[in-house]
Amino acid sequence: MARVTKRTAVIAGAGLAGVQTAVELRGQGWDGRVVLVGAEPHAPYDRPPLSKSVLLGTAEGSTLDVDLAALGVETHLGRTATGLSPDEHRLDTDAGTLEYDELVLATGADAVTLPGAAGVPGVHVLRTLDDARRLRPVLEAKGSVVAVGAGWIGAEAATAAARAGSPVTVVEAAHHVLAGALPPEVTEPMRAWYAEAGVTLLTGRAVTGVRDGEVELADGTVLGADAVLVGVGSRPATGWLRGSGIPLADDGSVAADASLRAGVPGVHAVGDCASFPSARYGRRLLIHHWDNALTGARTAVADILGTAPAVHDPVPYFWSEQFDRYVQYAGRHAASDTPVRRGDQAAGDRAWSVLWLRPDGTPTAVLAVDRPRDLAQGRRLITRGTRLDPALAADPGRALNACAAA
Repeated sequence: MARVTKRTAVIAGAGLAGVQTAVELRGQGWDGRVVLVGAEPHAPYDRPPLSKSVLLGTAEGSTLDVDLAALGVETHLGRTATGLSPDEHRLDTDAGTLEYDELVLATGADAVTLPGAAGVPGVHVLRTLDDARRLRPVLEAKGSVVAVGAGWIGAEAATAAARAGSPVTVVEAAHHVLAGALPPEVTEPMRAWYAEAGVTLLTGRAVTGVRDGEVELADGTVLGADAVLVGVGSRPATGWLRGSGIPLADDGSVAADASLRAGVPGVHAVGDCASFPSARYGRRLLIHHWDNALTGARTAVADILGTAPAVHDPVPYFWSEQFDRYVQYAGRHAASDTPVRRGDQAAGDRAWSVLWLRPDGTPTAVLAVDRPRDLAQGRRLITRGTRLDPALAADPGRALNACAAA
């Protein structure tokens, strides 16, 4: 194991990616200082429970189970990164300057809101622990909720609100749910999930205005609400890096290389704030998911210490719990890929999956609804690049591992 001494590693961002970077530094042999800087005052926490147990009040928080003090990690919470001078190896914060030998950017992403919605009473986003705590009293009082956006967050928040007994309406500008992630022919069966849960789903309806207690749609319809939740996406929290010399991609992410180097010496970037070139998928990827925070931290630290060949090209993985179903997705499909269905969701099969194949039979992605074995096997097949027989793969009774092309 490599041993590195008398140097300082600073991590800007105390979310999962930042904390995991600290864990990896110690685990892979960094003996110098490790300084973790986080903008929020709370102990580092996990985000997935925010739209589930924290929002429902069955958990007060979701603190990460990591003893940073035992690892010798210095934490500076409630301290925001404000600027960077790479030539001087200096990170500026609202509480002073930190000098570093190695810097890892892990500032995550910020929730996107609607034009004119910022600061409007009763309008919420769901990105932080404080966001969940602000929205939770509405659910406790069984107040009405309008969720703008039928993406992952909108679906999970609607699930929680309906479970709490709140009247819920979900408004989506696209004509189907999960429009940014999946094609309509795949998500159409999901429409019924909303109705089963007693949630009103309005698709193809753009929001033109949000006011205290109401949402106005493009057709003039006005929806009353005790709370409006805006779930229309997030953007990398990198505005503070502009002018620093750190290259940013068009989507605002740090344009890291395959080893997650951030374009200047001594700086890497991980998690929701960083994109990277994927040889597997032939394009730059920005992945706002839990699993990427773990694998990215491992890669960045391996590159810093030279402990192993450091190339970050994972098979992206994501899961969502919505309407009493466990939805998992691994990989990244393209419009040219052929979907292969396993199970007849149109006929009401509760458990089903879809596998996407390139023309040569190589799988690129798998979506599994209550079929965890399909997800696990499909993900391994994508990683290995195993060519599959489409006819065999379409049989839901056959394990994907047994579907290799002859």
